[in-house]
Amino acid sequence: MITQKTIQQVIDIAKIEDVVGDYVNLTRRGVNLLGLCPFHDEKTPSFTVSPAKNIFKCFGCGRGGDPIGFIIEHEHISYPEAIRFLARKYNVEIEESGNTEEEIEKKLVTDSLYIVNEYAKNYYTEILLNDEEGRTIGLSYFKGRNLQNATIKKFQLGYALNAKDDFTQSALKKKYNIDHLHKLGLTTQSGFDFFRSRVMFTIHNLSGKVVGFAGRILTSQTKFPKYINSPESEIYNKSEILYGLYFAKEAVRKQDECILVEGYLDVISLHQSGIENVVATSGTSLTKRQIQLIKRFTSNIKILYDGDAAGIKAALRGLDLVLEADMNVKLVLLPDGHDPDSFLADQGSSKFTEFLETHEEDFIFFKTKILLDESQNDPIKKSMVIRDIVDSIAKMPDAFKRTLYLRQCSHMLAIDESTLVSEVNKSIRALRKSKSLERQRENEDKVSQVEDEWLVTKPIFVDKETPIIRNDAWVERAVCSILINFADKYYNLENQTTIASYIVQETSELLDFFDIELYKTIISESQNALAQGITLNAQWYIAHADENIRSFAVNALSTPYVYASWEERQMFLQTQKMPEENFIRDADNAIQRLILKKSRKLIVQLEAYFAAANEEQKSSADYELNIKVYQQLIRERNRIASILGTVTLH
Repeated sequence: MITQKTIQQVIDIAKIEDVVGDYVNLTRRGVNLLGLCPFHDEKTPSFTVSPAKNIFKCFGCGRGGDPIGFIIEHEHISYPEAIRFLARKYNVEIEESGNTEEEIEKKLVTDSLYIVNEYAKNYYTEILLNDEEGRTIGLSYFKGRNLQNATIKKFQLGYALNAKDDFTQSALKKKYNIDHLHKLGLTTQSGFDFFRSRVMFTIHNLSGKVVGFAGRILTSQTKFPKYINSPESEIYNKSEILYGLYFAKEAVRKQDECILVEGYLDVISLHQSGIENVVATSGTSLTKRQIQLIKRFTSNIKILYDGDAAGIKAALRGLDLVLEADMNVKLVLLPDGHDPDSFLADQGSSKFTEFLETHEEDFIFFKTKILLDESQNDPIKKSMVIRDIVDSIAKMPDAFKRTLYLRQCSHMLAIDESTLVSEVNKSIRALRKSKSLERQRENEDKVSQVEDEWLVTKPIFVDKETPIIRNDAWVERAVCSILINFADKYYNLENQTTIASYIVQETSELLDFFDIELYKTIISESQNALAQGITLNAQWYIAHADENIRSFAVNALSTPYVYASWEERQMFLQTQKMPEENFIRDADNAIQRLILKKSRKLIVQLEAYFAAANEEQKSSADYELNIKVYQQLIRERNRIASILGTVTLH
């Protein structure tokens, strides 16, 4: 188990802008940084990073957290693994206390799939470099494709022996779980090796972890597929992976362009030649998730495909998804009979680069030209081409781009521009209507979730005839939000009372009456921490072990709004403090409103109790006690209402 000392070191040293910056292009906006969210598809940035608070928050999908939380979300790993991930990044030495067998087993289960894949990668690379069959067949093949030793090692290429279960037996001897081997597709249900007599390509996720493999057969037997891939698993989804992106992401970011090819060897050969901003779809059509991955690093994409008919059709697949993501797309078709790997070998890197620059075409214009050629002046086919082009242009979010494309396409299609504009507008309205219905359905789901927090709670002293009373979620939320934002600020400097101490003290007798369990837990956890002598601050809540508290803390600390830079302009408020300095007043008001809400609720409950009481109950000691409580609550309600300037009805 990782020691608390190591965890705290990681928390202290990890900077949110550094961690997120490895995955997202960030631009400065005031005191914060802004970028496109890596967790959902968006065209307008709503993903905010706050270096001062050391948190991230997306105001589109709602995700947020600290550096550890970001790695957990992004890499789909456990909290301990995220600590290890960041410890490696910042060169923090990991200290571990003695693990029990149960803890060791739990960790093995959590990390097992990655661990098994890592072993498989090492096995295949070892066979390629040091086994006679591997060197004779596998290494010779890669050498025949002009790959250097450094490139082979960099991309962790390997070879699977022509043996029924050599890998499986090797893994089992190392005590790897057979169920994990089955799940990852490394071993068949019959106990045989899945990959046999194939050169192996290791597939990585964005952080460099091995998620799967692709095996290429070297014989010409048509009964076997040329390539086979690992099946999808908890760590591998083919539609969400771009081969080579782990190695290409920095080059893509620096050059502000991503070259997209089809094959594994295309990526590897181009990298070796110095063209490193290149990735592959691994034989699949470009997916929405893959487009999102590219857009984290650049908005410019160059699609590089074979020049034959299949290559042209492949280039057109996924076009609308790319346009919808507001990407700037170019296309380069290689001479017929060539793929990037073969053309690079034939022409050399300098001529290859020159060819890319001189033969790139705009994707929309390319599509228009290709479809027009296919229509061969057939009026019906041409009308279908126009509809296809119109639908593609309509998917562009940028109005200026749409206008420019319409103008150019009207010349290419020999049709009046106003007609195209009219048709595009119809398409846009249809798209908006469709998306509106989609959002409506999503909002209905969200509303039903939010309403759970506002469910009616049962009063204390009443029976089934009690009137409906809504809960006090909003005021409890406000108190907790102020607590987290200003926990370490002084409420009273003279006696060193912090906002945290003040709120905990004032709410201690109200905790039993809290309606929302999370807010009650936040106050209780704060109370326990203060009792242990812990100084509470925002970071304490962000790094809390309870995921719900962490999530609430990030939301409480985040806002989509930025204060105007009045101080830089030497303009200051004259009659009051700046909003962020009003925490004492805000804490007082929040506490008073909480007490007022609880008083009002208890008053209503007591009135219902009195109305339902029979003669025997009215003569009881409990009834008399409740009368006194009721009178005290009325006085307290009126006092607080007077302070807050609110109206009491009776």
